[in-house]
Amino acid sequence: MTAEAIAYGALSGLVNGNVFPDVAPAATVAPWITYQAAGGQDFTNLDNTSTPLNSRMQVTVWATTRSEAAAIMLQVRGAMLAVKAVPIGGAVSSFERDTLLYGSTLDFSIFY
Repeated sequence: MTAEAIAYGALSGLVNGNVFPDVAPAATVAPWITYQAAGGQDFTNLDNTSTPLNSRMQVTVWATTRSEAAAIMLQVRGAMLAVKAVPIGGAVSSFERDTLLYGSTLDFSIFY
């Protein structure tokens, strides 16, 4: 199983299933969630074995209000914790002027 599959499996029950890798389709109505691999740690040993694998998964919520984005991010955090993903830091807020949407981004460490 990939880190992306783990993230999607954890998040797919949120925001009416509006969960997408990288970007949401243009006609998607907020709220939605995107996720993308943003690095991770390499645990390759001197004998060139690498177990377990690790991915830093960046999850972003987009919503029409700041409070909605924050509330959904709490749901995201709970869903990711349920699959043993570990939050890296705290959520970062943003605002997209072109779409007038509020964002909340949190990175998770996933071992798989």
